[in-house]
Amino acid sequence: MKKLTTKCLFLCFITFSFALPVYAVQLKVGTARTDITPPKRVPLQGQFHLRLSQGVETPLTANVTALETVDGEKSLDNVIFVSVDVVGISFDLQKAIQDQVVVKDASIDVQKIVINATHTHTAPTLRLNLPALPKSEDIMDFPEAINFTAERVATAIVTAWQNRKLGKTAYGLDFAVVAFSRRAVYADGHAVMYGNSNDPNFCHYENMEDHDLGTLFFWDENDRLLSVIVNISCPSQVVEGDYKINADFWHPVREKLAERFGKDVVILGWCSPAGDNSPHVQYRNAAINRMNSLRNLNEMQEIARKIDRAVTDTYETVKNAKVSDVPLIHRVETLQLFMRKVTESEYSASKAEWEHQNNLLKSNPDKAPAEVSWMARSWYGNVVERYEAQQKDPNVRYPTTIHVIRLGDTVICTNQFELFSDFGIQMKTQSPAIQTFLIQLVGVGTYLPTERAVRGGSYSAVIQSNPVGPEGGRQLVKRTVELMKELWK
Repeated sequence: MKKLTTKCLFLCFITFSFALPVYAVQLKVGTARTDITPPKRVPLQGQFHLRLSQGVETPLTANVTALETVDGEKSLDNVIFVSVDVVGISFDLQKAIQDQVVVKDASIDVQKIVINATHTHTAPTLRLNLPALPKSEDIMDFPEAINFTAERVATAIVTAWQNRKLGKTAYGLDFAVVAFSRRAVYADGHAVMYGNSNDPNFCHYENMEDHDLGTLFFWDENDRLLSVIVNISCPSQVVEGDYKINADFWHPVREKLAERFGKDVVILGWCSPAGDNSPHVQYRNAAINRMNSLRNLNEMQEIARKIDRAVTDTYETVKNAKVSDVPLIHRVETLQLFMRKVTESEYSASKAEWEHQNNLLKSNPDKAPAEVSWMARSWYGNVVERYEAQQKDPNVRYPTTIHVIRLGDTVICTNQFELFSDFGIQMKTQSPAIQTFLIQLVGVGTYLPTERAVRGGSYSAVIQSNPVGPEGGRQLVKRTVELMKELWK
């Protein structure tokens, strides 16, 4: 009887094994890079006043890594990552890129393209429906700047997709102190962005600093390094107020890594949730400036040194752990987030200022672009529109698209916001993956603050800064975590 039972179990196992599908999953990788530096003067985005560029300090680039998993000739899933040196990915720019991609290669699923901004504040304003610029042959207007950028980015996307070949990947984690909390909190509970910590009423900085530096590496099947993706919780805004076009600290980072790995390696910069962080040192400035001086490095070069050191150490650690048979599962979902409610007092104050700014527009049309129009249209006017929409529908929602991607033992999650760092920590702590990569600014931007930030107030946490508030942030975290866990079932 015992022999018969064993034989039956063996036969059942064999039968069941043949009934299971057998997958030979293989990863394909394609890369490309393009220069998106505008050939004319452009309005720079990232401040409240008009800044027409006065030359080029460093080039702006778009960097692309296309991934696909296949079983023989059958495509299983794909994602195309695009990192662009701009302050945010406006709906106008995103649509222009997608439209161009469809024209150039209709086989590409544009919904699987993930486009993120590095958040440099010295790159062109790439939005429509803004006040007219001064007329000049050497100034690129908004439609021209969008079309120029979109055509180059779309070409790079198509190039990377069409160049994909069998490849390998590895991932790793290290740490680099690049970001600093920038919201100072005082004894009475109020907060100030870039507040004075020498004030005797200063208590603490509002949020924790996330010093994770995550890295993804991609090789071809002959172990030639193709792409490096660097994920840090810090926007690139060292030179945010300058008038020259500049990719900010990602430019020296790319130069440093090119020296390390070769000039043909494509470097993508991903900013993890960092709406309340910045690369600007908030205290101990004298000691840090002394160290930079002794090293003969400026602020951006020092950031590049830190990132290069962490990436290099990670590479040496994981380069022999590369794999080619990784699962790739890409989910795209549009969420309907609760919008932050505008109070009647917030509405009244914003409407009064909005009307004042519009009156200035009418009485001073020649001065308008430089002094009043951008703030009137974007800052106060949006609050007025939101309040009026809220009166018609108290449950008005904000649609936003997220991507959740499993790549082997890692997961990559996106959001469009300048998401406050607490939300990112919540996603990481609840993630089922061995390592979690988070990308903010996969979209237009706008701050999304925590409850404690709203209580503290100040720029980045006031009603003008936040179409979506803490309640929407909790929704975003909850659904992102649910999708991550679904990919591990």
